[in-house]
Amino acid sequence: MTSAERTPRRVLDTPITFLKGVGERRAEAFRRLGVLSARDLLFHIPHRYEDASTVRRISSLRIGEDATVIGTVISKGVLPTRKGLRVFQAVVQDASGLIEASWPGQPFLDRSIDKGDVLLLSGAVRFFHGRQLMPREFVNLGAEDGGTAEGRVLAVYPATEGLSFKQIRAVIEKHLDTLLPAVEEYLPAEILRETGLPGLQEALRRVHRPASVAEAHSGRSRLAYDELLCVQLLQRRANALARQARRGITFVNRRDLTSRLKASLPWPLTGAQVRATREIVADMTSPLRMHRLLQGDVGSGKTIVALFACCLALENGFQAAVMAPTELLAEQHFRTFSQLLGPLGIEPVLLVGSMTAKARRAAAARLMEAGPVLVVGTHALVQEGTEFARLGLAVIDEQHRFGVEQRATLGEKGQAPAILLMSATPIPRSLALTLYGDLDVSVLDERPPGRQPVTTALRPESGRERVFEFVEQQLSAGRQAYVVYPLIEESDKIDLKAATTAFETLARGRFTHRRVALLHGRLPAEEKDAVMRAFRDGAVDLLVSTTVIEVGIDVPNATVMVIEHPERFGLAQLHQLRGRVGRGADESFCLLLGDVGTESRERLRHVIETEDGFEIARADLLLRGMGDLLGERQSGLPAFKIADPVRDELLSELARDAAERLLKADPTLSALAHRALQRMLTTRYGRALELFRVG
Repeated sequence: MTSAERTPRRVLDTPITFLKGVGERRAEAFRRLGVLSARDLLFHIPHRYEDASTVRRISSLRIGEDATVIGTVISKGVLPTRKGLRVFQAVVQDASGLIEASWPGQPFLDRSIDKGDVLLLSGAVRFFHGRQLMPREFVNLGAEDGGTAEGRVLAVYPATEGLSFKQIRAVIEKHLDTLLPAVEEYLPAEILRETGLPGLQEALRRVHRPASVAEAHSGRSRLAYDELLCVQLLQRRANALARQARRGITFVNRRDLTSRLKASLPWPLTGAQVRATREIVADMTSPLRMHRLLQGDVGSGKTIVALFACCLALENGFQAAVMAPTELLAEQHFRTFSQLLGPLGIEPVLLVGSMTAKARRAAAARLMEAGPVLVVGTHALVQEGTEFARLGLAVIDEQHRFGVEQRATLGEKGQAPAILLMSATPIPRSLALTLYGDLDVSVLDERPPGRQPVTTALRPESGRERVFEFVEQQLSAGRQAYVVYPLIEESDKIDLKAATTAFETLARGRFTHRRVALLHGRLPAEEKDAVMRAFRDGAVDLLVSTTVIEVGIDVPNATVMVIEHPERFGLAQLHQLRGRVGRGADESFCLLLGDVGTESRERLRHVIETEDGFEIARADLLLRGMGDLLGERQSGLPAFKIADPVRDELLSELARDAAERLLKADPTLSALAHRALQRMLTTRYGRALELFRVG
């Protein structure tokens, strides 16, 4: 490398401490934000913008319109209301006049907004004892700005204690002109032409010093595309390396057990089940080791598809293991498999921790025999002392509930067994292909025949009595019901009815003549299992529970679920909970109970109007962000700091196509045109490729 190439990189490698305007104290605050160098500072991107170029004079504001103003706080305070709500109010003034700004339920703002501060406010103008602004967004420009923000687009940066967004903006502004020329363009010219995205230097200028909000968004799009492209490149390279060493068992499709199983099913397979089964068979009959994710909505029939894979392994003389996260779910799979395989002369084996020592020894002995056997169990399958004579297939249900190491340990119990991961968390296919680029993905997006739709409705607090009258009618008809709460016990901070209080109220009140039980996450595992078994077996009429039932067992006789305070749940979580009813032949109901605001009502509409888990998941992701969706999947992957694979779906598709073309033409990215890209991958993501963990 020439000195000319080294110098710019040295500039960007400058420790944050050595930049003008950053002392040791600020450097420590920057480090908390992950900003360690000048390069990190450049890539510390604003999380939102306020468009001060559209600022209005306060005197010109009209009732009913949405507007942005800049004004100085001339008075402030916290006012109580009759309903006990505390409201922070501030009077702001510009050269033309003044207006009152009101923040209901946010009294804490009194500590961060001072008299004399300059505020940029955006929101609706209403009439309440005169004109009043209800800020949707606001930026405290401090006392020093003095209104100079007007006419600019203000970048608002992620900040931390001891380092405000204004201080961050000042440091970036001070060094931007020096640092930008040191930035190396790493995208090949053909990609920039195809995408129409700006060059990297220009993109960074646009996000930090935009002339308009649209310009800021175009700069962000370029940086988001880069993240998505990197993920795709890393995943594809990792997958290619894995496949090279992924010689596995080549099964033969003998069409023996699989055909007999299909003929014995009391219902036809859905088109999605047929497609997924064919994809799995194609994997298992190839010389490469299968590593596939089977994802589907609640009740989409993943278990049956997995059973076909197990039968293919068995008819080839191999063993198949199905690992579930709880004993109850393992027992449910065991019963289902026993019923379906009994006519074929196959007896599955159950292996769970609560079995007697004698029963466990007997199960372990079966696994040491050379013949084909299907075993269903919990983490007991991966514990020391559990050995397989000839493991050919490992199926991991609710795969996100197991740690990476547990999943890997099961896969290491045999000689490169095929791996099938199952997840009931619906993820839009395009997102799944981005998150799970190292896995082959099969999607079940059809409802099996006979699965009853669930009528979902929102009921106000005033309708509580009628809701529980309906529950009583269902119980009188011999059915069972759930009542679900978001909390376990009363909280001083959140005034919600907790499951423990509700249980006592219901059990001693309206349902005193019914068998009522309580289930929550703090109960010992044995007690939780005992309660669920009692409910499953019909010994409990009404189960009061927290979200611990979200991933649970099938209780076909349960036909109604009441969910209290539905606004406190994510949409996908509500959908998962609702999936606990509607598993039998009878009409089922999910009643969302509580007074909710206009915004929450609009959000809940997605659950009320559709039972498509993939559509609900998409809406939830758009509304709430990805959250911890990735879970342990992030352990070898670069995190998404700018990109959002849901909102940036089009960019994600472009990145996926580009990555495929690049690696097809130059698998090691060693060509001259790609060296800068290779260098960036190494610099920015370090050992991501080596750390990448499949499954």
